[in-house]
Amino acid sequence: MPIDTTEHAHGNNSPHSSGPDLVLPPLSRRQADRFVHLALRAAADLGLAVSYQGGAALVPADRSAGDPVLGLSNLARILAHFDEDRWPLLIEEHFRQLLEQLREGPPKPPDDPERELIQRLVPRDALPKDWTADRPDFLPGLISVPSAEAEGVLTMYLDPSDLGLTWSDAERFGLTNLRSLEDQVEYVDHDDIRIAFVSGTAFAASRALVLDTVLRESLHIDRAPYGVLAAIPARDTLLLHVIDGLTVIPALGVLLNVAARCHARDPGPLSPDVYLVTPDFTWHPATTALPDHTPLRLSPALEDLTKVLAARESAAEFRK
Repeated sequence: MPIDTTEHAHGNNSPHSSGPDLVLPPLSRRQADRFVHLALRAAADLGLAVSYQGGAALVPADRSAGDPVLGLSNLARILAHFDEDRWPLLIEEHFRQLLEQLREGPPKPPDDPERELIQRLVPRDALPKDWTADRPDFLPGLISVPSAEAEGVLTMYLDPSDLGLTWSDAERFGLTNLRSLEDQVEYVDHDDIRIAFVSGTAFAASRALVLDTVLRESLHIDRAPYGVLAAIPARDTLLLHVIDGLTVIPALGVLLNVAARCHARDPGPLSPDVYLVTPDFTWHPATTALPDHTPLRLSPALEDLTKVLAARESAAEFRK
């Protein structure tokens, strides 16, 4: 089948450039060029007549054709973790599996939604606006959607009436089943700072929706009297710091750095921001952006908390 490479359609100026690609991060512009070339070749070998016109997707060369649109963004993030000599095989396998899924059609709806639906965090801008207009944000730009996973394919149900359910019932089932998942937790300690990396499932970031369960069952903390710092940079990662003093300030710096890197590099990016979650599980921004690209400052909520923590530490010091 013919392929249209549409050289540098995504704005690259030089195939030898090592600068970051604007459309297919975290690949460099040179790597993005190679990735697009390999993706076009793999699609052609599978019998698809596609071209690359930018926009991080391969589209049908004939717009009236029934070929699928093949997104490249998450695949680029996956490839960035591998040596380039492995790319051709990984790309071919990815497209082959995708086409098999498309030919088989969408997975059948869950037989038992009460047991199979799992709530998932999704970027609002990744979905058609008219599908999500009536859904509130959990955090800015992120919504919570009932979903089901079967044989590695995840299906979201933005209209639970298709399952004979109201939205509130589907959400209730989804949250109950989300609570039943088991986390993998790794701790990174630096000086007096401890950061918990929660992973282990494709719903790790979505476990932020049931943070009380994560703290109790995965971190073995019954109560966080000063709350936690939390970040959900990508679908497979939830970052947490349990606040116990003014070390919250350096912990915030660590979380901002790690969250930004995960959000820029990992598949399924969600948010680069860090949040302060109060003991009653109300989420607040941890930082406030200032105009003119000046450095971030503490949000009012976190600034108020640091005053409480400073007063507590001063009183403790005085009692010594």
